[in-house]
Amino acid sequence: MTKFNELNLNPKVLKAIEEAGYETPTPIQEGAIPAALEGRDVLGIAQTGTGKTASFTLPMITLLARGRARARMPRSLVLCPTRELAAQVAENFDTYAKHLKLTKALLIGGVSFKEQDALIDRGVDVLIATPGRLLDHFERGKLLLTGVQIMVVDEADRMLDMGFIPDIERIFSLTPFTRQTLFFSATMASEIERITDTFLSAPTRVEVARQATASETIEQGVVMFKGGRRDREASQKRNVLRALIDAEGEKCTNAIIFCNRKTDVDICAKSLKKHGYDAAAIHGDLDQSQRTKTLDGFRDGTLRLLVASDVAARGLDVPSVSHVINFDVPGHPEDYVHRIGRTGRAGREGKAITICSSRDEKALAAVEKLIQKDIPRLDNPIQAEEPKAEAPKPERKPRAAAPKKTEEKKIEPRKDPEPKGRGRGRRNDRGPDVVGMGDHLPSFIALSFDERRAG
Repeated sequence: MTKFNELNLNPKVLKAIEEAGYETPTPIQEGAIPAALEGRDVLGIAQTGTGKTASFTLPMITLLARGRARARMPRSLVLCPTRELAAQVAENFDTYAKHLKLTKALLIGGVSFKEQDALIDRGVDVLIATPGRLLDHFERGKLLLTGVQIMVVDEADRMLDMGFIPDIERIFSLTPFTRQTLFFSATMASEIERITDTFLSAPTRVEVARQATASETIEQGVVMFKGGRRDREASQKRNVLRALIDAEGEKCTNAIIFCNRKTDVDICAKSLKKHGYDAAAIHGDLDQSQRTKTLDGFRDGTLRLLVASDVAARGLDVPSVSHVINFDVPGHPEDYVHRIGRTGRAGREGKAITICSSRDEKALAAVEKLIQKDIPRLDNPIQAEEPKAEAPKPERKPRAAAPKKTEEKKIEPRKDPEPKGRGRGRRNDRGPDVVGMGDHLPSFIALSFDERRAG
């Protein structure tokens, strides 16, 4: 078995490796370090958690041990897709170069340009950056890339997913043609192959595992979840998550919980904290200081549960993550490999559990096709409440139609109009009006004309 002292590394680098507690290189390190030390381009393909970072930092530090940096002209460049991964590379550099007088600068978003400009002006041996912030400094005239001797592209497939390929191509064009290029990726999409064919010269290909495979030390499982009513499904799914954490008990010393959307990251973290779990959220919309504080707490063990979006799927080097829980099945099958790769690192055992709802079954099938194996189904720790079927209502007999009543017209007595004038409104005390003459006709009226003349 090969030892680090057999790889022709700088003695001071070997001393730092020994102090860090490492003796034997991983397969990707064993294949990439000798080729890099010979000055050859390297194309490294390996699953996450296999030690890719050390496979380029160790030879880079050895090659840069001689020489001196000039102002605004870094001697080497490391490109990373996320701030977290860039910070991890910077930590590795500090660990392995502590016995050498090499300088570095970390160019990431969320940090003031003024501080970064001051570092670049003094001259740095190693420049570690995300593509966007690097181009910002270049366009402001604060940085020249014509002195780059070694260029590293880390997590190239993640660069592709995040839309950084045009930036990567532009950065390549700004560096010398004679540079040495170390290119690392977990998967090799067609676009990545095009980049490597264009910018790498006869690279040494180091592939230590089948493309897009998960570590054999990771125990995988999936819980098939069928929710009830649509408005209660999200809440029921969070109940399943808490039950899974409780079921693991003390074996779950810490865990990263992945959600597909940033809004779900916040909701899930708040729900866990509400139910008494030690949890915090991390995603791309948070301030860099808050993200750093959260990650530091997770690394030192003061934070047990880290709820994250895919911004944390790569670049988190926490050796002792016991569990990864996919609250959502990732939309891209490759992301599944990177997510669960946060556990079972450096030969340790780990466990990855995925919650799959009915609408995510196609995405789960794509994951199983990619990793070329069926993920074992696990029992649901709680059965989602099914919507209760409503009891059928008794049929009502139609009522017999009631017979229609013939409406009788009421003839109201005719009312005489009110008298007008001065007598209006006065009471008539003369009794009922005379309609005609009756038997009370006076006798003189009945006399004829002749009788009245005679009388």
